[in-house]
Amino acid sequence: MLNNLKLTYVILAAAILVNFSGLFITIIGSDGTLYASIAKTMALHNNYSDLFVTGKDWLDKPHLPFWLTAFFFEIFGIHTWSYKLPGILCMMMGVFYTYRFAKELYNKETALWAAIILLTAEHIILSNNDVRAEPYLTGFIIAAIYHFYRTLHYKSSWHLVAGAFFTALAIMTKGMFALIPVAAAIGGEIMMKNRWKELLHARWLAAAALILLFITPELYCLYNQFDQHPEKTVFGRQGVSGLYFFFWDSQFGRFFNTGPIKGKGDKSFFLHTTLWAFLPWSLLLYAALTQWFRKHFRDARRHEWYCFFGSLATFLLFSLSRFQLPHYLNIVFPLFAIITAQYLFSLRSRTTLRAVNITQLVQAVLLVVLAMVIFWFFKPDTVSIEGIGLMVLTFAAILVIPAATLLQKALYRTALTAIFVNIFLNMIFYPNLLQYQSGSEAARWINKNHKGVPVVQFAADKYSYALEFYLDEPLIICDSNGQLPKKPFLVYHQAPLPIEDTGAVKLLKEWSDYPISRLTPKFLNKATRGEKTGVFKVVRVE
Repeated sequence: MLNNLKLTYVILAAAILVNFSGLFITIIGSDGTLYASIAKTMALHNNYSDLFVTGKDWLDKPHLPFWLTAFFFEIFGIHTWSYKLPGILCMMMGVFYTYRFAKELYNKETALWAAIILLTAEHIILSNNDVRAEPYLTGFIIAAIYHFYRTLHYKSSWHLVAGAFFTALAIMTKGMFALIPVAAAIGGEIMMKNRWKELLHARWLAAAALILLFITPELYCLYNQFDQHPEKTVFGRQGVSGLYFFFWDSQFGRFFNTGPIKGKGDKSFFLHTTLWAFLPWSLLLYAALTQWFRKHFRDARRHEWYCFFGSLATFLLFSLSRFQLPHYLNIVFPLFAIITAQYLFSLRSRTTLRAVNITQLVQAVLLVVLAMVIFWFFKPDTVSIEGIGLMVLTFAAILVIPAATLLQKALYRTALTAIFVNIFLNMIFYPNLLQYQSGSEAARWINKNHKGVPVVQFAADKYSYALEFYLDEPLIICDSNGQLPKKPFLVYHQAPLPIEDTGAVKLLKEWSDYPISRLTPKFLNKATRGEKTGVFKVVRVE
């Protein structure tokens, strides 16, 4: 029989594998396919300086994720997996740094479980399927915090350079707000230990100078594409500065709701979002934060404050922002994982351990039941035999896995439940769900059956980045007065064709369509799904 440490390593390996299980699943639109299309354009045109969407200048996100993805496209070709792989690898780097950081702060057992908690947090697994900027950002931020921690404690110049480098990578992934969790983690530790002189140390000026130096590629690209060309129209106006947008509007403009991209905030949004996004550990996280706040302030100098301030400052700032999306919080999940792990291994009361065990057991049952309910109502058209086999194996492990203590029971059962649910999602649910993303389905069908024939989409229909990314040929965008390609050509459309002289039009194929990033109960229920789906067609114009 495996001993406890070997069993923990087995669960860690299973958690890593489940995060790679979405590698070959079709990229989810619209954001995922948008980012994939930008990187595809970058690689095909060998232009790593400018960002374009549908042939127009694009100013929203920094360049780094697109650089990395385009680089993978250059090496491996343009595929689903080569789009997702660099993001997942950055996330795995974040898991490694979470382990290293927790081991420095606590011990090896806490570090192993911090890594497992991070790997099995629901929105981490979802983000490693629906890859956007967050897997990159999560890895870079925890790496930066770790190296600055080493700088502070060991006065290491090498770690100072590494911390500045990873901070710069985070900034070139999402913008200046990436500084907040890093600065809050280090600053909170210094403040709570009354080491105020540390804040004025020259090393932090050196770090700031290095960060500025490392982000110069991003600044150069923005200046070259936008600041040198005030005649370009961006966000419906001219004279837009890429540098000003990068340093202010992209982050602070969203926070104050004064920039060109606006949102509607709800101050409680991330409180209830964390409940599902950090499942199946979210209740334990809230208990851990409550205990931390209640106990550790009594003797602040004996405890570390990196994780508390790095995560909570970011959480509060995002909560006050008017622009909020669930995946924003992923960047502090490594810190949440460490907080949760140290809390669990600090428990000594058998009553508390029994309460934790019962809570996690009830939650595990509910999650397994929920997965089965979704399966029953969704009624997938195809079922992966491998997926079913792994689900059965994981469920059996939940029932029979050996555990010597109440804490081990809670940990093993919780992690395996997360693995069970996400095997179902990545190997059965999402492959069937993505059949309703008509753009990617149509592109694959066209590549197979009408290779080399021009494909048109008209402005009357919402543009399909999935069609653009998966289509082998360039997608031609036309308005009603646009120049059409030479006949024959194909049209992917939902709205009526705005062509006066269509010639012979032949319907070739049609697909049910639904914006699958916005699921509703009516769509999930196969009996009512038809009420929510639209139809996209491909016709041939002769």
